Amino acid sequence: MTTTYLELQVLSTGQTSRLAEMFRLLGEPNRLSLVYACLEEPRSVQTLAADIDISMSLASHHLRLLRAARLLRAERRGKQVFYVAADAHVQRVLRDMAEHGDEA
Repeated sequence: MTTTYLELQVLSTGQTSRLAEMFRLLGEPNRLSLVYACLEEPRSVQTLAADIDISMSLASHHLRLLRAARLLRAERRGKQVFYVAADAHVQRVLRDMAEHGDEA
């Protein structure tokens, strides 16, 4: 069965709430930077914190929220935890929004 454009125009209350929460989380600049930094490859907490110039504890706090929202997933490698975009949907949405924002 194929979903048509008209069927996608109305979201359920639950879908609307989940989507709004994801966008709320991404509305905080540090969180958006963290997710965007993880689009291509897994990145360690230490690297992410240094790259966006925040403390490791603040980075860990944000990463925990982003992981709980299923925007990022964690991969343990020895004693370090690496984060990467949860899936291709997250990658596409952020890349498309960045491209949209760059349009004049």
